[in-house]
Amino acid sequence: MKTPLIWLVNSIIRSILFLIMRIDDKALRNVPWHGPLILVSNHVNFLDVPVIFTHLISRPVTGFVKRETWDNPVMGFLFTLWGGIPIDRGVADFDAFKAAKHALLDEHKILAVAPEGTRSEDGRLLRGKPGITILASRTGVPILPIACFGHENFKHNFRRLKRTPITIRVGEPFRCKFDSREKNKAVLLAMTDAIMLEIADLLPEEYHGEYAGVDINREMYLEYLDSPSREEISQALGKQFSHA
Repeated sequence: MKTPLIWLVNSIIRSILFLIMRIDDKALRNVPWHGPLILVSNHVNFLDVPVIFTHLISRPVTGFVKRETWDNPVMGFLFTLWGGIPIDRGVADFDAFKAAKHALLDEHKILAVAPEGTRSEDGRLLRGKPGITILASRTGVPILPIACFGHENFKHNFRRLKRTPITIRVGEPFRCKFDSREKNKAVLLAMTDAIMLEIADLLPEEYHGEYAGVDINREMYLEYLDSPSREEISQALGKQFSHA
């Protein structure tokens, strides 16, 4: 549940974002209303996180945040308020994964993950890292792809006092299909690429980057959640994990 302080801070940030950006967030209405969810997104620049965190109004959201962020008192306060999970980059941070699992299965939050692991700055997709598939294998939680684009031009527009348009698109939910196959490096990397292609599908072709022309039989690795309505998906997810 979001506290009054979170609502106040998010409202202030949304107002600031409104002054400098034109945000097309209609697609966020397609995010399931209930149940734990891993949200996978591309990562362009510093604007991705505040846009997503403050525009998913009715859902508590958390995500991995590099530990050095807390060296900045303002950013540290903000991500503490948002429930950010500190992570040490470049190593297997088991404490961060444990905290993420708790946020998903015990608190039924949305966990926002950028599989690229760093900012692209130009909006073109970088190669995804397999940490997302490891997390998926340990939780069994549905994954929802989301993509943001247009704000790679923010600095250019800001210097010219122009508002920057950003478009948000949301795909269809799925789960990673592990079956009985061994979770070796090759499988995890292929599954990660399948997830990244779900994000690429939501982006204009010029943003496909490392995934331009990549073709994978995604049905080998992903199990899509079919439902006639987003509300029914939401209710199903909520019921499935209500006793977790």
